[in-house]
Amino acid sequence: MSILEAFEEYVEHLRSEKGLSEATISSYREDIMMFLQAFPEKKDLEDILLTDIEDFAIAETERFLSPRTVARRLSALYMFFRFLEDEGLIQGEFPTIDRPKLGKHLPNVLSVEEVEDLLNAPKATDEYGARDKAMLECMYASGLRVSELLALNTYDISFAERVVKVASGKGKKERVVPIGEYALDCLKDYIEHFRINNIGANTSILFLNRYGKALSRIYFYNQIKKYALEVGIDKPISPHTLRHCFATHLLENGASLRIVSALLGHSHLETTEIYTHVSSKRIKSAYEAYLRDEG
Repeated sequence: MSILEAFEEYVEHLRSEKGLSEATISSYREDIMMFLQAFPEKKDLEDILLTDIEDFAIAETERFLSPRTVARRLSALYMFFRFLEDEGLIQGEFPTIDRPKLGKHLPNVLSVEEVEDLLNAPKATDEYGARDKAMLECMYASGLRVSELLALNTYDISFAERVVKVASGKGKKERVVPIGEYALDCLKDYIEHFRINNIGANTSILFLNRYGKALSRIYFYNQIKKYALEVGIDKPISPHTLRHCFATHLLENGASLRIVSALLGHSHLETTEIYTHVSSKRIKSAYEAYLRDEG
């Protein structure tokens, strides 16, 4: 795959899965393009060497840029290559670049009650309401990435074993994730009573649009924003939010970090560790609220 093609996939990931604003995406684009312009002879992902990133880090420092600018560019570059690695587009671990500690950005997480409101927003009385409800329930019950959710085939769901098989990245690395009974019931209702009447019912794609094709990530992003608005959730939200909620709520209920990491399909345990900070923050907030009520 060419570097530019991979970069556009990353931009789409930032837009539809992370829910970042166009201004933020533009900033990421500018920072990563600085790296690509530093190595104009490199066209494909296979051309990039570990030493290229180190050389770029040194060159940026020698340009007497502010430490914050250098840190921002290296952070954007690091996250880009982490994405490529997690998606199976590159092999081997790229180095962790030394960057100034500028604080961690904690993901937005909904409360259990807010998640329930969101999942109940679609009305399963027609094909599209039943489909959207099944998608939301499936995502929260399994912690899938939105790209994984939209790529599901009907044969990836095992109702008997109560699992969903997920293949991600170009290497098609597969993992098996358990899925709750209620989510399975919603999937079964959609498949048996609504999907069967879709023009694309004979295809293997699980979630279909009105033309019998796979849904786009932008469409699903817009749907989840619409449902959040309908139930009065005013927090920043994207499809990725349900993945964050899945991980955080599991940890709050005693699941181990390694199990959550495996369920999420993370290549690195440190990627999952961010949720321990979210979980601790939420528990502390609840405890402080309890003390206020008691006082």
